[in-house]
Amino acid sequence: MKASLQLRMSQQLTLTPQLQQSIRLLQLSTVDMQQEVARMLEENPMLELSDEISFGQAESPTEGGQEGQREAGEEEQEVHGDDVMDWNGAPHGSDDENEDYPEHAALQASMREHLHALLAVSKYDERDRLIIGMLIDALDERGYMTQDLAELAELLRQNQPDDEQAITLDDLETALVQLQYLDGPGIGARDLSECLALQLKALPEDTPERDLALRLVTQHLDLVAAHDFARIKKSLRCTDDQLRAAQNLILRLNPKPGEAFDSSVADFVVPDVIVEKRGDKWRARLNSSAMPKLRVNQLYASLLHQRDEKGSMSAQLQEASWLVKSLRQRFETILQVAQAIVERQGAFLEHGEIAMRPLVLREIADELELHESTVSRATTQKYMRTPRGIYEFKYFFGSGLVTESGGICSSASIRELIKQLVSSEDPCKPLTDGRMSEILAQQGFKVARRTIAKYREAMHILPVNLRKSL
Repeated sequence: MKASLQLRMSQQLTLTPQLQQSIRLLQLSTVDMQQEVARMLEENPMLELSDEISFGQAESPTEGGQEGQREAGEEEQEVHGDDVMDWNGAPHGSDDENEDYPEHAALQASMREHLHALLAVSKYDERDRLIIGMLIDALDERGYMTQDLAELAELLRQNQPDDEQAITLDDLETALVQLQYLDGPGIGARDLSECLALQLKALPEDTPERDLALRLVTQHLDLVAAHDFARIKKSLRCTDDQLRAAQNLILRLNPKPGEAFDSSVADFVVPDVIVEKRGDKWRARLNSSAMPKLRVNQLYASLLHQRDEKGSMSAQLQEASWLVKSLRQRFETILQVAQAIVERQGAFLEHGEIAMRPLVLREIADELELHESTVSRATTQKYMRTPRGIYEFKYFFGSGLVTESGGICSSASIRELIKQLVSSEDPCKPLTDGRMSEILAQQGFKVARRTIAKYREAMHILPVNLRKSL
């Protein structure tokens, strides 16, 4: 093969380290971002917090926000001693800029932690506590004991073959009963029938139709789920009123008692922005609790400038400067995107889901002159606090359906209409998906029966045959 030398020209996009950092910081959630800042503070002596427990003030939307965004994205110039990056949060235009809006988690113990705490102060002896504690650890997140006790006893016997104190199947069955009465009824049940039965048994004996409900969940739970009321009445010889009362009693029970506890970590959402109405306009501003008050160490920066060093400390100074600028750019982008969303979803803030308008990422990207992927990063795991609650930015995006008049209605609005139809339907004659499609068509919304079914299932609304009551 003959060797040859060829010259080719090609274009290649190279991301600068600062741009890579800006992209990565933007896609992080607030919690992850704060962890990243904490790591950088530990590793880079050029960074410091102006106050160890304080965070920067919240921004308010200002004119020229996009210009500030473009300036923040420019290449960083050489850092000098008097270029101290002390960021107290950009413009201060809010009338209540010193107001703090942290969202505190309900520090709720996990189910197992709660049960172990109760067990520690119980009347049981040490051996009983050991066995009950072992069963607590075997519960699933619903609070059910799904592991077969006989298999567990055999496993323990193999591990303790010669121990006179070895745990037997009788010990495990006794301990399970003790566990089931350790706290709220239902935890420790082996299946749904037992879970509901435990809760019914805990009710006062004079509770109307308690015994009938107990027979229903222990003997005819499959018929209850199928709403086969004719067979139930024939088998239990009860009237319509008695069966209806028993059914209502069952519906008030908790089929997954363990889910009342937080089985992993407590929900902790710090909203990135606060949405408030000022006059007749909705405005977004950054939440000070989400913003670290970060700056370059002035003393170190000054010393390096005087000595004109170009070693590792100089690199750390440059890195610190990049981080502060990247954080500023992160929050400016989030604020711009939030304000653009709020301006389009003002009707939702006023009237709720029924007034949600269709919105896609491209619409926000075009207005702010940002790439669609940038808007996607700025809306993922970012939250805004509104008078209606806390919502992820992504919540406000969705496709639309054409109305009779040629307008567009958001899918969120359609889901809300479906919920309203179901909540107001006659429980004896619930609406089919086809009938809901007809009703919406009469109101000017063209929604196919298949679409109704898809939205209904997504909202965990039962099909018509399972929503039917007596």
